[in-house]
Amino acid sequence: MEDLKYRGKKREGRHRDTWDPFQLNPIGAEKESKRRCFQLAQYLVAVIVGLAVLTTAVVAKGSLLVLSTLSSPDSMRSRKEQQFYMLMLVFCLVCPNFLVFLKSLWRCTFNGFVQPNMKTMSLICLIECLVSFGTSVLVLVVMPKFDVLTNLFISGGVCIASAILQIIYRLQRDTWKLVFPVCSLILTSFGYCLLVMDHYVRISSFVVNQENDRYLYVGIGVLASFLISCCWWENPLQATNRMQDTLKELVGFRDFVFTISSILRIVVIAVVYMVYHVLIEKSITWSNFNLQNDDWQLLQIGLGLFFLQAFCSAACHWFGVVACKIHAVRMSFALPLSCTGPTVLIVGLIVFITRAQNLEGTRGDTVIEFCTGLDHLNKNTTVLILLEITRSICRTSLNSHYFQWPFGMLALEGLCMWAGFVTCTYYVWKIKVQRIERTSQLFVRRLYESAFIDLSLLLNTKMKVPRARNQESNDEMQNCVIYLCATMWHETYDEMLKILTSMFRLDRYRGDSNQTHKDCFDFECHIYVDDAFMTEKDTGKRLVNSYVNDLVQVVIEVYRVFTNKEPDDVSITDMPYGGRLMFVLPEGNMLYIHLKDKSLIRNKKRWSQIMYMYYLLGWKGYIVKNPQKIPNMNNPRASLISMDGEIFLLPQETSDNKRKFISDENTYILALDGDTDFQPKAVILLVDRLRMYENVGAACGRIHPTGMGPMVWYQKFEYAVGHWLQKTAEHVFGSVLCSPGCFSLFRGSALMDDNVLKRYTTTASRAQEYVQYDQGEDRWLCTLLLQQGWRVEYNAASDAYTNSPQEFKEFYNQRRRWGPSTLANTLDLLHSGPETVKRNSSISRLYIFYQMFTVGSSILGPASVTLMIAGAFQFVFKLTGTLSIIIASIPPVFYIIICFMTKSNTQITIAAIMSVLYAFLMTASFFSIIGDMVIQGTFLTPTGLFLVAMTIMYLVTAILHPEEFGMIIYGLMYFICIPSGYLLLTIYSLVNMHNVSWGTRESNKVDGEAKKKHNMLCDRNCKLCCWDMKIQITQETENLIIQQITGQPQAPLLTTSINEIPLQVTSKPEAQTKDDTKRHEVVEEVKKPAANKAKEKSAYGSDVASTSSYDSVGKKSLTLTTSDGEYDHDEDDDDFMMNDLEETKEVPVGAWVEPVKEEFLKKLTYANMKRNLQEQIRYALRNKDQDDVCEDLVLMLTDTLNSELSVVGPEDILTDIQLEELRYALAKQARQTLKTAKMMKLEKRVKRAIEKTLTAPQVQKLEEGEHDFWDKLLDRYLKPIVDTKAHQDEVTRELKSLRNKGVFLYFIINVLWVVATFFLQAIGNDVISIKIPKYFPNGTDTGDVLKVEPLSLMFLLSFAILLLIQFLAMLYHRIYTLIHVVSYRSTEKDYREKEEEDDEEGFVLENQITSGFVFNNDDQ
Repeated sequence: MEDLKYRGKKREGRHRDTWDPFQLNPIGAEKESKRRCFQLAQYLVAVIVGLAVLTTAVVAKGSLLVLSTLSSPDSMRSRKEQQFYMLMLVFCLVCPNFLVFLKSLWRCTFNGFVQPNMKTMSLICLIECLVSFGTSVLVLVVMPKFDVLTNLFISGGVCIASAILQIIYRLQRDTWKLVFPVCSLILTSFGYCLLVMDHYVRISSFVVNQENDRYLYVGIGVLASFLISCCWWENPLQATNRMQDTLKELVGFRDFVFTISSILRIVVIAVVYMVYHVLIEKSITWSNFNLQNDDWQLLQIGLGLFFLQAFCSAACHWFGVVACKIHAVRMSFALPLSCTGPTVLIVGLIVFITRAQNLEGTRGDTVIEFCTGLDHLNKNTTVLILLEITRSICRTSLNSHYFQWPFGMLALEGLCMWAGFVTCTYYVWKIKVQRIERTSQLFVRRLYESAFIDLSLLLNTKMKVPRARNQESNDEMQNCVIYLCATMWHETYDEMLKILTSMFRLDRYRGDSNQTHKDCFDFECHIYVDDAFMTEKDTGKRLVNSYVNDLVQVVIEVYRVFTNKEPDDVSITDMPYGGRLMFVLPEGNMLYIHLKDKSLIRNKKRWSQIMYMYYLLGWKGYIVKNPQKIPNMNNPRASLISMDGEIFLLPQETSDNKRKFISDENTYILALDGDTDFQPKAVILLVDRLRMYENVGAACGRIHPTGMGPMVWYQKFEYAVGHWLQKTAEHVFGSVLCSPGCFSLFRGSALMDDNVLKRYTTTASRAQEYVQYDQGEDRWLCTLLLQQGWRVEYNAASDAYTNSPQEFKEFYNQRRRWGPSTLANTLDLLHSGPETVKRNSSISRLYIFYQMFTVGSSILGPASVTLMIAGAFQFVFKLTGTLSIIIASIPPVFYIIICFMTKSNTQITIAAIMSVLYAFLMTASFFSIIGDMVIQGTFLTPTGLFLVAMTIMYLVTAILHPEEFGMIIYGLMYFICIPSGYLLLTIYSLVNMHNVSWGTRESNKVDGEAKKKHNMLCDRNCKLCCWDMKIQITQETENLIIQQITGQPQAPLLTTSINEIPLQVTSKPEAQTKDDTKRHEVVEEVKKPAANKAKEKSAYGSDVASTSSYDSVGKKSLTLTTSDGEYDHDEDDDDFMMNDLEETKEVPVGAWVEPVKEEFLKKLTYANMKRNLQEQIRYALRNKDQDDVCEDLVLMLTDTLNSELSVVGPEDILTDIQLEELRYALAKQARQTLKTAKMMKLEKRVKRAIEKTLTAPQVQKLEEGEHDFWDKLLDRYLKPIVDTKAHQDEVTRELKSLRNKGVFLYFIINVLWVVATFFLQAIGNDVISIKIPKYFPNGTDTGDVLKVEPLSLMFLLSFAILLLIQFLAMLYHRIYTLIHVVSYRSTEKDYREKEEEDDEEGFVLENQITSGFVFNNDDQ
């Protein structure tokens, strides 16, 4: 209700100024806000992760303590039991080393091998052996000799080496912080002293089982703890700048070093175990390892404790990593790990107190009596673990006959050890990490110590998390620049509205400096409009077409919605490739619209991409590396461009200056389509992937098709399954093969790499190149990146929405391009597989095999669908297997013949009819399968199991995507359309492979190319169900009928020149347009040539009697000869006001400029000017202490405006004289108001706001250097292609030859598969078949067997395995997507307004967060 009232209030304000106050309000234009449910979910996830870390750490530590107690020679267990528990301890130590060995071996094998530096590797292996020796001695030798409390406390001493190194290298920036490692060293040393004193008291007071050899074990334990503490020697050294270069060489061959060192660590553990227990203690009896039936409890307890310890330690490590990645380092990482030791102690005491009554017969008045009673318990009836833990505690000073106060030394020892450990790792509490920080950046080592999991994780956390650095300055470089590049090709008004709204949303998100912000990036928006010009048939002039007119209207409309005013800064430039419009977005970011004339530059998407890549990466990268090349514009037009925040001064060249501080690695290009809709979050999540991982060259998001109708429903589920399973599998197992051009982020340095952008400019000359290069340009670009060693990733949380084909014909034509291109690029990647595996660490041989299997499955798709249809015939019509295969093969063969014999439109029409028939058959087949399972009484058949498993898998997958769960509804539509999508569409794509036209978004709103048959009498598009039918009637022999239809003789049509043929006659529509206004404009262009001529005269000022003053206003926008001297008494006003007050020459421009400029001159109408003035004043005086004077100014200046323009209509554009008079009156009134309020210091701001209100759009001349760049770029790469007739014939012949080869290959492979299945059916199941026992759902055997053909079963199993692999990859990917989303939510923009500060006369250059510097008026 509040929104309704707010919109109504704004509409009433507009209605006072104009009779047309109504406006569009696109979805998503409202200001973003943090959703409370997401905040609660974020905290909930952090709490859950923290509890998981604490729980797993406590269980892992407690399990190890229990195992060491049970394996103690002082326990009541038999020698056999002690021996078995000791073996479980060995396995606990071996397990993490074995896991690291497997992971490192995998990476060395499939991701490449780097020759190690033998000296460095030998040193590391020596340290690892010493650490392993210390760990095995402490756990296998010392801990079984001590009581459980001493074992719990002594582990805190493993931080001593880290504390010493921190003191030596003085890692703390503040000297006073050195007290932390000093305290840690003192506390740990004091703890060891208390340990010695405690054992001295025990031995001297004759505590049970305390002999003199305990001194030896205490000394060995202290030495072993010191050796273990050397495990994290890299951490302090990496934090020192002088050691980082030395350790960098280790990064390259770290996997190989870990492979060798993990083996050595396992060997050391085994040697310590064998030497001590076999040679020294001689406690191993080999026959005891042969467990009998009565040893089930021993096996159960031992293996249970081992698996608990191994699993929980690994889980604790993983949850700890997650806690750091989601920005919960303190609450979910440092706090639970620091509290692990005390929690184990508290939990142990609680368990003991609550379970002590189970120890019957131990009741006594004193501790000594209680402990003595333990020896008389029946160990077979008492809880084993509780008994042994209790007996272990009785080995402390509590069981002393003389005095029990020394037990306090043991407690003090534990406190000192714990405090020393916490003070040594204090830096973890202050660490700052980025979103989804890499694990290698968070932790020094990949290995964790399972025996000391809590200490291991904290000590392994890097003291200094590296950041991306500028190689020249070595400064931390958080910022990046993003170029949003949208390519447009005949988009409708609504589609343009989506992309512009998305760009304005990002501008508002990034630029609002009045609110807390952590995402540091700059961006520019570039829109490249293909086919933007038309030739006016009456004058022959090149003017912008209706698509550009729509785009201009959309920009103005969206600007009004977001700012409540007209665009402030508009520049129009005549370019060598056509034209360019430049806008300054509300928050200071730039928007460029590049209008391409296909007579000057190549059209279509790939050439637009080459155009902006060379411009943004090549030209702009060149000028920032050569600052002297940056044009110093003599007329910098500063802009008041903040809606709610600071007042910015942004010259047009500022965005180029900012690029100087950003490397090519942090320069990104966001490729977009002209109808893409996205939120700022989607862009930021993609930026995170490229920021964190240097080898990622591109990242794509989740693409959602939009629209209505059956074809869109089919695509919704198809896109969902493709992203849920296929893209996640590619991301997890290797690299994504295609980053769609509608929403993908590319790294600048990746595109600039060898064999990428340069190769991307290749003009197709052979048949295969036409298919691979031009039919799927985004996939080919990704193939080039992969072959150069870059990785392409997928982020499921980055959502983007784009229009999908809604008509059957448009859908088939789109997939006709995609299908062959996908196959060609995948085969190219597989062909270069060995070389790609060497270069690309993300692509392994196994991944190449996975892609080969996927390609093979897609090639066999038509045969598989045919056999599935044959099965449907068997179920529905009860036919034999051979007959059903024959019948099922007839429609595909028939359609192949149709495709070879008829035109494309006929093929699509027949495909639509066959698709409907196939849909009926698939529906009947679906219910027949269910009915067969009911009749059989079981679903445990291959077909039944596959169907049930598929249903469950897709349902679970949808549940794991809660925001997309509704997609599961379209699954039935997808199922019944499988024959159309995988059989008919494949045939259509292959047979029409020689057709390399675009096939979609064809329009009749282009300039005149004559039809081959221009005597068209009837051209109708008729819809039948979900496909189109085109009816055309041409003049052949029935002249009488023609005259009756047209009412005109035939001769004029036949003699009309090509340039004079009406547009709807001269351009044959290839696809149905989606916007009714297109047809309307075509009719208007034909029917009203006289009106167009009159409008043209008015536009060019040729009508002398005209009083609209368009021409005078246009000249004013170019020259601005007026001076402020009449009303400005400040000497420095000329410095403050824009330098465009000087006389300039008119810029020679093309004929298209004036009509475009007329649209923006509407800013100077009374209604728009009034609203603009009010908003400009509010922008200029935005501080809270200026609210009163601001409102007074708005009121007074509005009254002045009303009085000065009382005779002007709301839609009339002001003349030059009216503008001068109004400027003088407004300035005078503003000075009087400010003098009255004693706020003259604000006069410059107010003057500038007035000037901004009265400034007309500018026509600029292209800078000479950039003009030269465009000329050479067009000549070298983008000159329109003009092929000779002979070349076109040769290419057509090659394409048809390629088509024939592809069809033949597909046909042979699929026919062989069908024929093999046919003969197996003909031979009979009794001869060649696999017999599978038949079971009821309850598991009982029915006594019958199912006979399945080997080929069918093999293919079914292969497909099921492929789906299972993709499903597992999806589960893995969902977890890390959740981590990324939670991490983003914890650091996203804070929409709460922060306190504003009065900056008086200071103006910020760009955003302070972005640029990092300011300048005052005195610096100008």
